[in-house]
Amino acid sequence: MAQPDTRQEFAEYILRKIGAPVIQINVSEDQVEDRIDEAVSFWRDYHYNGSQLVYLKHQLTEDDVENGYIEMPKNILGISRVFDLSSSISTGSGIFNVNYQFVLTNIQDITSYNLQHYYMTMQNLEFMQEILVGRPLIRYNRHVNRLHVDTDKANLIAGEYIVVEAYDVIDPSTYSDVWSDRWLQNYAAVLVREQWGLNLTKFSNMQLVGGVSFNGEQILQEAREERQRMEEDAIGNLQPLTYNFIG
Repeated sequence: MAQPDTRQEFAEYILRKIGAPVIQINVSEDQVEDRIDEAVSFWRDYHYNGSQLVYLKHQLTEDDVENGYIEMPKNILGISRVFDLSSSISTGSGIFNVNYQFVLTNIQDITSYNLQHYYMTMQNLEFMQEILVGRPLIRYNRHVNRLHVDTDKANLIAGEYIVVEAYDVIDPSTYSDVWSDRWLQNYAAVLVREQWGLNLTKFSNMQLVGGVSFNGEQILQEAREERQRMEEDAIGNLQPLTYNFIG
C-alpha cells in the first residue's frame, strides 16, 4: 500500500502497523490523535528532518527599537544568531570600510597570485571585530515568541533590516511528505502501542471473545523500552547541531 499522505491515512497506517484490523487495538480515536501530536512534537524538536535552517529578514520599526525585541513568526523552533549589527559602525561604511580599503590597496596582489595574505587578513579583521566589538547578545523563547536583541539602541535603526538565522519547524499540513517519514511512523506506532498497553492494564487477566487474552503489562513494558531507545537515539544521534538552538 502507498505511503500515507494525510493525517488520517497516517493514523490508519500506524494502527495497521501494530496489528489492526487482525487484532483489535483498544485505543480511542482521540487517544490516537493525541499520540500523533506527541510524536510530531518530539520529531520536530529532536530529529534533523523535523526542522529546517532559514534566514529571516525583518525591517526594524520604531516600536521594535523602543521595545528592544522583535515579534517572530510562529513555528520558529530556535534562533542561532543575528547577523552583526555593528560591523558598519566599527569598521566604517562605503569607501571608508576597512575591507573595501584593503581590497582596493591589494587588488593587484589578489588577482596576480595566491589569496593567502588576503584570507589571513580577513580572518584577523574578523577576530578583532569579535574581540573588540563582539556579536549582539540575543534571547529567545519559542513560547513567548519574541527575539530580544541586547545591544546598544544606537545599533538598532528604524528602517534598517535585521537578518536572523533560525530553525523553522516542518509543518505536515504544508509538507505532506512528513507523513511518510519512517522514523516518525515507527515512533508514533510505539506511542500508540504504549497507550494500548496502558489501557489493557486496567483489565488484567480478562479474556476477550474467543478465549483470547492480552498481557497488557508486557505490551506496555515493551513499548516503553522501545520508546526510550528511540528517544535516546534521536537525542544522541539524530538532532541538528544542538549548539544552534539558543536564544
